[in-house]
Amino acid sequence: MPPKPPRLNLTGLSHEDKDRLIDALFARLDAVEAKLGMNSENSSKPPSSDGLGKKQKTTSLRGKSDKAVGGQPGHKGSTLKRVAEPTSTQDHRTPSHCNRCHSALAFEEAHVLERRQVFDVPTMCFEVVEHRVYTVLCICGQRHDSVFPAAVSDLAQYGPNVRALGVHLTQGQMLPYARAAGLIAEMTGLSVSPATLLAWVGEASLALQGTADFIAKQLHDAPVLCADESGLRVDGKLHWMHVAATAELTWYGMHAKRGLDAMVAHGILPNRLGVLVHDCWAPYWKLNDGLHALCNAHLLRELVYAQEVTGQDWPTDMTELLLNAQRLSTAARQQGTPFDAEAIAAFATVYHGIVRQGEELNPPQTKPGAKPGRCKQSDAHNLLRRFRLHADAILRFIADPIIPFTNNIAERAVRMPKVKQKISGCFRTITGADNFCTIRSCLDTLRKQGHSMLEVLRRAFAGDPIRPTA
Repeated sequence: MPPKPPRLNLTGLSHEDKDRLIDALFARLDAVEAKLGMNSENSSKPPSSDGLGKKQKTTSLRGKSDKAVGGQPGHKGSTLKRVAEPTSTQDHRTPSHCNRCHSALAFEEAHVLERRQVFDVPTMCFEVVEHRVYTVLCICGQRHDSVFPAAVSDLAQYGPNVRALGVHLTQGQMLPYARAAGLIAEMTGLSVSPATLLAWVGEASLALQGTADFIAKQLHDAPVLCADESGLRVDGKLHWMHVAATAELTWYGMHAKRGLDAMVAHGILPNRLGVLVHDCWAPYWKLNDGLHALCNAHLLRELVYAQEVTGQDWPTDMTELLLNAQRLSTAARQQGTPFDAEAIAAFATVYHGIVRQGEELNPPQTKPGAKPGRCKQSDAHNLLRRFRLHADAILRFIADPIIPFTNNIAERAVRMPKVKQKISGCFRTITGADNFCTIRSCLDTLRKQGHSMLEVLRRAFAGDPIRPTA
């Protein structure tokens, strides 16, 4: 056991010193209790850090709705419907004789009483297509040989369909290699080793690299771009996965560092003229080429925490202002009448009034005796300082219809790689992580644009990759 710290000798302290010491200890205790009360609902902590314990309460940023639970009136439901042309039919005939008079029944006079359809998939099995080339000798002695297609290069090889399926299972559906190989064997009867699947992933990454580069170029030129980053274990070390995304495009990149060095190396975020939406992490502000917009979902969670800790009214007032501004601006855009300058100024006036109210209740702390150096500030004061310094970036969604209220586009893109890590634990090699980023960039982008991920991979293996829409 570690040695106990020495007891503090209070005999030499004056009453004033003891009072200051007690105040400092209570302040530290309050800070520790506040930190222990942080979770994914009132801070930027990820949900995975909440643990498995039962939450004492849940706080939804959406608030209560006056709508009933379930489907709303006018909502078009979806259900399995019969098709006009079934693949095949099975006729269930009537008995051969009447069950009352025992006369023979005329089958040719029967007509369809009712139709029911069963949707199913056929039992799968692999097929082997043998390619043959021929040689023929002309009467003049010249020999003529036919040639194999370029895609048929080995004596025995796997086709593009099964290779696409293998990569889709491991990179699209996040299955471990051994389980993906087992599933292919059970579905098709074709034996594929995990090492073969790994080789297919490398081939798919090479075939899709040009598509990923095109996505990166389009994102660099996008007028609005959402960005985020998250840690992943690669080769036993902490690396960082960087995400750049819009509603139509997604790009992933892996780097050993989290900050500006990685952003410069990837080349998407620097030297942009558009708006960058992010979570207010400090390195993003070093990218001063374009405008910035902050994720209000992060701020709303921090406002929940500030209200829980301080019990003051300004966090609730700011939350209501932001949510009302989002609702009204969305309705105005749908009607084709975005806010004018007067309405934007009105929102800004109320916003700054709330900030001033909070700053009066949470003034900056100073060191006793005018000692030099910075003094640690409360979380509420730091949050208010951010609201004051970055007011334009926080309220930019009100003035510009194309600016999203949150950074959820990028945060949603982060989830699938985190699922991959949760299943596999880590990426064993840098090459494997880079391959995942390349393939996943193309799959997620083309999925957003309405393409089947399996078809994307099949076309890539066939040498005809699908090009994303610019």
